[in-house]
Amino acid sequence: MATVQFIFANGGSGEASYANNSSFQSQMISKVKPILEESMMTLYCNSVPCCFKVADLGCSSGPNALQVAYDIIDVVDNISSSFNREPPTFQIYLNDQFQNDFNNIFESLPYFYERLRQEKGEKFSPFFINATPGSFYGRLFPSNSMHFFHSSTSLHWLSQAPKGLAKETGLVNKGNIYFTNTSPSEVYQAYLDQFSQDFNLFLKSRAEELVRGGGMVLTFVGRDETCDIITPWGLIGLVLNDMVSESLVEEAKLEYVNMPRYGPTAKEVKQLIDAEGSFTLEKLETFKSRWDEGLKENGNGDFVLDTNVRANFIAKYVRATTEPFLTARFGEGIIDELFIRFRKKVAELLEEVILEHAYLVMFMTKK
Repeated sequence: MATVQFIFANGGSGEASYANNSSFQSQMISKVKPILEESMMTLYCNSVPCCFKVADLGCSSGPNALQVAYDIIDVVDNISSSFNREPPTFQIYLNDQFQNDFNNIFESLPYFYERLRQEKGEKFSPFFINATPGSFYGRLFPSNSMHFFHSSTSLHWLSQAPKGLAKETGLVNKGNIYFTNTSPSEVYQAYLDQFSQDFNLFLKSRAEELVRGGGMVLTFVGRDETCDIITPWGLIGLVLNDMVSESLVEEAKLEYVNMPRYGPTAKEVKQLIDAEGSFTLEKLETFKSRWDEGLKENGNGDFVLDTNVRANFIAKYVRATTEPFLTARFGEGIIDELFIRFRKKVAELLEEVILEHAYLVMFMTKK
């Protein structure tokens, strides 16, 4: 079992909550729906159990937590209709860390049921939704009990910060909380080693839990080796250094903080899947997504052009996903100022470059 440094998003339904700042993540779920549909068709044609057991790993809270469940029910229902078959019963497990705001999800279930009734009618497939708290870097379900796993924008979070970044000769990643273009190669290697360890454990755990022929669709932040590394986490590191120089943050606190997050290349992921050996990689694709993906104006579908509005949107969702981690290490008192400065740096960059995340999406089946 991995030693997990819990990374979780802001709970509740306040202004800084993940529930109110997750439209970017919603866009990622929508972008990969065609691959979800393809994977469901593959699994459906091979075998259709009476009870289809699926889990969304790293579901967080807010509207996205149930969007994946809806998409799976919708896709399987449509496929069943096309084959003139009765759709299966669904057992859906929502997984995230113990500190996740599951109550937020439970409170929205009546609206979820009503949406299905309105769109599918009274005869939609029976389904049962459960919460399964715990780290996906380890076992969550009994052996050979699951048919499908889904995970979106979660697996780039590591179980812990990389080891080996503090040595007798000094700090290898001094002044940074993540690896950057100027980081020594040993910093990159430390991050890759930690990701490799975590992802291997993830694959082994899911292989134990899936039935033969069961599948997974995974989407998470990757890395394009042909581009400079510009990340929100690197910008947060720059802001923290500025605040250290102004005596707003203690240097000693910054020196030992390393963000437990890694965006692998497609090649690295493929090598790890092949080496672990339990899965057949059916599809592996990469795509780019703007940092302000999901931001619309006046509901008319036009992208917002105002730089400050775009920067504020980005700052809000980055804060929603990182505030608990940063608060635990630097204290609550600096958070507002940190993200005011972060927003300004993002606005400056938006005037100069196109800010994009690289993403990986993959579909694999158990051998």
